[in-house]
Amino acid sequence: MTAPAVSRPVRLLVSLHLGLLLFAQPTLGQDEAYGEIDFPISCAPEAQVSFDTGLALLHHMMYEQAAGHFETAAEADASCAMAHWGVAMTQLRPLWAPPTEAEFTRGRTAIEKAQALEADSERERAYIDALASYYTAAETGTHRDGVRAWETAQRNLHEANADDVDAAAFWALAHLATAPPDDSTYAHQKRAGTVLETRLDAAPRHPGLFHYLIHAYDNPVLAEKAVDVARAYDKLAPDVPHALHMPSHIFVRLGVWPDVIEWNRRSADAALQQSPDAYTSLHHAHALDYMIYAHLQRGEDQKARAALDKLMGVETYQPHPAAAYAIAAAPARYALERRQWDEAAALPLRVHDTFPWNDFPEHEAITYWARGLGAARNGDLSAARAVVDTLESIHERTLEKGEDYWALHVDARRTTVQAWIAYAEGDTTRALMLMRTAADREDSVDKHPITPSAVLPARELLGDLLMATDQPAEALDAYRAALVISPKRFHSLYGAGRAAEAAGQPTVATSFYATLVESAEPAVETRSGLTHARAFLSER
Repeated sequence: MTAPAVSRPVRLLVSLHLGLLLFAQPTLGQDEAYGEIDFPISCAPEAQVSFDTGLALLHHMMYEQAAGHFETAAEADASCAMAHWGVAMTQLRPLWAPPTEAEFTRGRTAIEKAQALEADSERERAYIDALASYYTAAETGTHRDGVRAWETAQRNLHEANADDVDAAAFWALAHLATAPPDDSTYAHQKRAGTVLETRLDAAPRHPGLFHYLIHAYDNPVLAEKAVDVARAYDKLAPDVPHALHMPSHIFVRLGVWPDVIEWNRRSADAALQQSPDAYTSLHHAHALDYMIYAHLQRGEDQKARAALDKLMGVETYQPHPAAAYAIAAAPARYALERRQWDEAAALPLRVHDTFPWNDFPEHEAITYWARGLGAARNGDLSAARAVVDTLESIHERTLEKGEDYWALHVDARRTTVQAWIAYAEGDTTRALMLMRTAADREDSVDKHPITPSAVLPARELLGDLLMATDQPAEALDAYRAALVISPKRFHSLYGAGRAAEAAGQPTVATSFYATLVESAEPAVETRSGLTHARAFLSER
């Protein structure tokens, strides 16, 4: 599916603002490395300076670094309520995972300090009270209850302060955090994006506007609208790892693989340089996973292997869901994207043995799933069945954690393994039923920002199964559907071309093969699918 065209007035508006950003030479202040914000607080000047830097980093989602600056502000002025608000904000992280118990306690303590200090400004008290609504609701209910309460309070704050750019930015972020994961209309994303776009004129270098716009349009329908913002973000924060990574969320949605690779290379390098001595930043692992995915879509297996070696060579990653996901997903991607079932079946468990895997069962499930799928495809059904049992246990643990989104994915992966076991047993009807169930389940929610794409989309696997059962027309439909969600995937393009060939549709096959060849690295000679596509095109 082609993303709908962006309306000319909106695109012109955004392009004009970003053109000024790209070519103007503004006089920058304290936060010149992070963008520009304007948020005066009723605190000592020394505290204001640290607060400004902390707020800019908060908008970039560099939460640990931001917390350090807010703490410095509190040290500079013991009566600075907003410094404690800042610390509490760094523990919320609304688009990421729920805070741990320790993080929640730290945030709740900080917001209680902020309230007790009774800030002089009505605006500051409104910000503090809005955030306090999260901690109050989450403490008696769930994290999601807390985010909903914060979204309501932040919306009220935004509506009462129409000219406050930060109020608009934080409300947009809260609105994105409460978006239903199964809403294919992207209503929350559209509304948040509109609010953010209309603030660019007043604040053309505001980090929150750039960052949250990318998140708002990080979906198959709206991605094209964020291209200008994505390409300008590094001018705002040239050395911030997450700012260097975020544009690739848009480039992945559009299948612009060279840009995904380059921006994440820069992000990984910056994260490595800025990591503390105790561990390597989650942003390093996160960027490398995106980078590996893009190399694999270009057929650059050796470069993907080199990036994977960098990722797996780090023994002390920051204990965080994004790091857990990358450590588990990247090796699985490398084996499964290349259809190396032996490698997948033999993937080692808990390579990073010092990493707290017990805290992240929903992501460790990826390794088990890849092993099970590889075993099923190789005919080792005993090993595959053992994985099904393990994934069922992990599914229950994930539900107990309250991670319903990830539980859905664990369940979908378990079902894919069951499908290929059924196929190996000769029960084609059951295999297709299970594979369709897995694909429907996985496609019922959008991808999480933690991942560039499903490690191996269930819809693509359905296409493979339909081809294996000699149903090319139905397989073509499955591959097409996979490409709507994950555009320009190597194997979905190749699968669609093969299916079209087998279905007697050479013109359609030509289109898919041409896109595959165009997307791949021209020098790649090792992928059999690419060799076949080139040979087919040369005969047309």
